[in-house]
Amino acid sequence: MGAMLPAALVLLVIQPPDPLEASRFQAALTRRFLLPVLSELEPLFLAMRAETDRVLKPGAFARREKPYPYGYCLEITQDVVTHLRARNARARTAAARAVSAFLKHGGAGTMVWGVLRDRYFQNAIQLGSLYVDVANDSVDPNKPKVEILPMAESGLELVRDLDHFARIAERYWGVRCYANTALPALAPLFPVVIVDPTYRALLQSKTGYMMRLLASDQFRKSERWLSAAPEPPPEVVQGIREHCPPDILGANLAATREASLEACRALRGRASLLDEAWIDRMGEIFDRVPQIRVLNVPSKPAAVHDMTRTNARFATSVGAVAA
Repeated sequence: MGAMLPAALVLLVIQPPDPLEASRFQAALTRRFLLPVLSELEPLFLAMRAETDRVLKPGAFARREKPYPYGYCLEITQDVVTHLRARNARARTAAARAVSAFLKHGGAGTMVWGVLRDRYFQNAIQLGSLYVDVANDSVDPNKPKVEILPMAESGLELVRDLDHFARIAERYWGVRCYANTALPALAPLFPVVIVDPTYRALLQSKTGYMMRLLASDQFRKSERWLSAAPEPPPEVVQGIREHCPPDILGANLAATREASLEACRALRGRASLLDEAWIDRMGEIFDRVPQIRVLNVPSKPAAVHDMTRTNARFATSVGAVAA
């Protein structure tokens, strides 16, 4: 375990994710600047989305054999958020001036991620107390490109725990979720192994929200999940371990449930020493773990939605996963 952690750490407790509820200050700025031009915000964000499409679409490859914008929710939202201030600063409409004034006076336009209407994972923009989805057509192309609602009426909620994450992942992505017993040293921060209908297996989840959620409660959520979730089939564990770099495998000598639980307990004793730099370091290790595909299994179509891929390498493993 020691080989997986940086030697010097800043004394800083990792803070939990921010809530979706807007502060009184943000709500007041929303009422002052945004609500008076609410009907004009949709055309404004449609114009920003058009700029994003001009940037992303030419180089976008099909996901699940479906053309852009299918599966590009993350990239579209990131691009709009990144250019939110600049694109409105040069615009001349009343809505653009209002958004610029909102931001200038301390209004927040940030990217948020959660579960939408208890059905699927969604990236969106929180603009004060408003929910702004600029990739509303990234699953169903017949839906409007932009949706704007009060956050409280949007149906977006934050992931509560790993049972919540696994339930939505299995329903939305069409996967099976297992406890990460393959690489116990990574299990506190990445406690889930998913296997999709094509028998592709990978760790989850390298998102800022999930990492902060698990680290900020000293990995108690991870420990509860790891103690109760089903273990992955032996072929999946074998495949992940066979294709890991030697240094990562050397820090994960045992592939057992108890080793994953002990990793959570060991880090809990050092919780006051873990910081954002530690999360970044663990994320770098995660990126070096390949996703694998287990061979010699019945072929069947994958009727699943796109999963943002954060594993850096792809490998194929021999063996079969039990149905």
